[in-house]
Amino acid sequence: MIRWIVTDLDGTLVGRDLAMVPTGREALRRFRAAGGEVVLATGRMERSARRYYDELGLDGPAILYNGARTVNLTTGAVLRSRHLPATAWKTLLALFGELPAGVHPVAFSGGQALTPQDAPALRDYARRDGITLRDPGDWTALPPGAITKCMLIGDPLPRLDIPGTVTVRSEATYLEVLPEGATKGNALRELAAARGVPLGQIAAIGDNPNDLDMIAAAGVGIAVGDGHPDVRAAADVVAAACADGAVAGAVELAFRSNGWS
Repeated sequence: MIRWIVTDLDGTLVGRDLAMVPTGREALRRFRAAGGEVVLATGRMERSARRYYDELGLDGPAILYNGARTVNLTTGAVLRSRHLPATAWKTLLALFGELPAGVHPVAFSGGQALTPQDAPALRDYARRDGITLRDPGDWTALPPGAITKCMLIGDPLPRLDIPGTVTVRSEATYLEVLPEGATKGNALRELAAARGVPLGQIAAIGDNPNDLDMIAAAGVGIAVGDGHPDVRAAADVVAAACADGAVAGAVELAFRSNGWS
């Protein structure tokens, strides 16, 4: 029995045109109508994920910021929240001045995306995610203990090893610095335990390395067919490419497992 389908957004349910793949959208609606639950698990923030959440007609929790926050986007209730240690944020601040010219930092705090910089890569990111990047005036104006995550956008991305943090690649040019333990997989484990849903009754689908822990946590881990090779190698099932209906394939697997028609 598969009670939940947990899906990544970009590159999984959402194509490069930033629109939800129609077959995936309709399949998830069908899964919900049959009694299943759909959970979004994304690196996006609240405002950025909301359009897809509303398009699916969801009313439950969403795993955001790659697992740093779990929020019911209908009620605004925060079910799980993690922040970078203040010492880690100070270390990042010291690194910002040493970043290559083509790499730009964005910090997330209080539901806002913040950077004092302006660059084409940053404008492209804001357009892609449908958000506004706000200028905090100076990095030191941000409260050190209230940073949900930090992203480095551009190329070449540095290798970071900062105590109290975990780093993931959510796209080829996105390096995300998250609080230690803030992964999609850990967020899913906590949410499932809180809701009394066995992990074995959950299917999760994703395409990039930031989805690996989530795919490992779920009873059925599904990789998008044109996703990262590491994800395809780790998954129980490899679905079609994103544009060819990867999520629709995951839903069909769930229907077969549940004996639904």
